[in-house]
Amino acid sequence: MLSIIVPCYNEEESVPLFLAEVEKIRQEISHKIEYIFVNDGSRDNTLAVLRQAHKQYPESVRYLSFSRNFGKEAALYAGLQAATGDLVTVMDADLQDPPELLPEMIRLIEKEDYDCIGTRRTDRSGEPKIRSFFAKTFYKLINKIADTEMVDGARDFRLMTRQMVDAILELTEYNRFSKGIFSWVGFKTKYLAYENRERVAGETSWSFWSLFKYSIDGIVNFSEAPLNIASFVGALSCVGSIIAMIFIIIRALVFGDPTTGWPSMVCIMLFVGGLQLLCLGIIGKYIGKIFLETKKRPVYIVKETEKDR
Repeated sequence: MLSIIVPCYNEEESVPLFLAEVEKIRQEISHKIEYIFVNDGSRDNTLAVLRQAHKQYPESVRYLSFSRNFGKEAALYAGLQAATGDLVTVMDADLQDPPELLPEMIRLIEKEDYDCIGTRRTDRSGEPKIRSFFAKTFYKLINKIADTEMVDGARDFRLMTRQMVDAILELTEYNRFSKGIFSWVGFKTKYLAYENRERVAGETSWSFWSLFKYSIDGIVNFSEAPLNIASFVGALSCVGSIIAMIFIIIRALVFGDPTTGWPSMVCIMLFVGGLQLLCLGIIGKYIGKIFLETKKRPVYIVKETEKDR
């Protein structure tokens, strides 16, 4: 059994095209296929399209529909929990992940003893330059400050063995960053490179701001470097403030007129206050993550599945 997990958010145009493309290569795959579409609170007719797809392929198409939008990470987690296959893959419905790579990915796992075959883009053609710049900067930064290595250009599109999927499911954390989790669990992994592809239909739901917040979550989830930086900056500013106070006191004793130099003192106060707020903000981000984890809220809530129909 091969389980294909497809997170969907406003993908009513893409889902039929995705199914048609995968069905074209079905004869090249010896495994039985199950599709697991996860409707992440779409605002269009994605759910209706998934219902129709289940009617068309009742033996192979399954779907989960959330009660609201919980995010792609929740959709991935739900799909992994629902998957029953010996091999499990994650793909986007917009066909930016080429289905024709699946036969080769299956061959590499079964013939060359890999646990995971991932994919990575060799270029970012069609993507705004500013987004590409920040994406590359993010991977350079996180690979320097985190213990978990993340491959630049790596996609969520990957084929995994059941053993690796079970290991991922053992990580039940609420704040999820799948690219880091896939790397953190280990296992023997090989990456296949391919040229970037445009969406076949619809528009991406990932804005620059949402990607920026996602990258911050990745850094916070897999690195303590921001806390170390905050501690270092706090200590440095404390030492600098002590030196500045000693200088001001000595100058006042020697030259008198203690009111002289008040602008510099105000600048120092503002500078130190700004550093304190910065450090508190970094610490607050980590405390916020801890707060969400301690609530033990479910990662997602399912409103409907194909069994309910």
